[in-house]
Amino acid sequence: MKLNSSDQVRSDLDRLLPLFDAVYLRTFEAGEAPRLAEAICYSLRAGGKRVRPVLCMLAAECVGGSAEGALACGLALEYIHTYSLIHDDLPAMDDDDLRRGQPTSHKVFGEGQAILAGDGLLTEAFQVLATASSLAVERRVELVSLLAEAAGWRGMVGGQSLDLDGEILTRSGQSYGLDHLQLIHRLKTGALIRVSLEMGAVAAGADAAQRKTLREAGAAMGLAFQIQDDLLDETSTDEQMGKRVNKDQDRGKITYPKLLGVDGARRALAEATGQAVSLLSTLPHPESLIAWAHFMAERTS
Repeated sequence: MKLNSSDQVRSDLDRLLPLFDAVYLRTFEAGEAPRLAEAICYSLRAGGKRVRPVLCMLAAECVGGSAEGALACGLALEYIHTYSLIHDDLPAMDDDDLRRGQPTSHKVFGEGQAILAGDGLLTEAFQVLATASSLAVERRVELVSLLAEAAGWRGMVGGQSLDLDGEILTRSGQSYGLDHLQLIHRLKTGALIRVSLEMGAVAAGADAAQRKTLREAGAAMGLAFQIQDDLLDETSTDEQMGKRVNKDQDRGKITYPKLLGVDGARRALAEATGQAVSLLSTLPHPESLIAWAHFMAERTS
């Protein structure tokens, strides 16, 4: 019997998260800086659905590979994602006190340790990939390059910079349009989701056409994820989200609801999700990734 989207997502989480949970803290169990390790593990344990590592493992399975073969990629992705959240929450960035219903890293450990925790996770991500014995050396090199591009100044970090610039524009009475907002979303959030699927493809040895399809589907899913984030910030409560909402409006950020209205943003969300589903449908085993595309567009937190 074919599962509906929510049941498929739950089934995937029940199957894949134990693989991730068994190893994700292991590298931080011994070291010379125990307070730093504590800060790193605090943010890693904060949880979430591990969207990026799960997408990476599902992408590998989608083209005939194994989840285990993409696990090192999933670890690297989650380390990068968690570092970005720690730094985003800092007073110099989004200045948040709550993340997933818990005090943010800098509120617990201080700004200095929080910055170092992010730095440690960022660099450990590349160590994990570089030493992944389950992957051929040439694949490790390619995966390091892909992740560096997606996480760096041409990807997530560049998007964060453009987002900060946008806040300055709006506070000075200026504005920017949909094209610039899409660029911010494509870099800040979309790049890491896009590369999650592409890294899964590389780990599984996908051919060029399959890899291109997964990259494009990942880009569409990343856009949908951020549009839904904008909508949730506009329509949800702090309790539902586990963090402060309406912060985008408070900081003068341009969002999809602000540019297009809530209904227009929902139409854009449906369009991006439909594009992802259409692309994924051409691949050998797309059922789980299609379910996740719908889940990411319908999530409530």
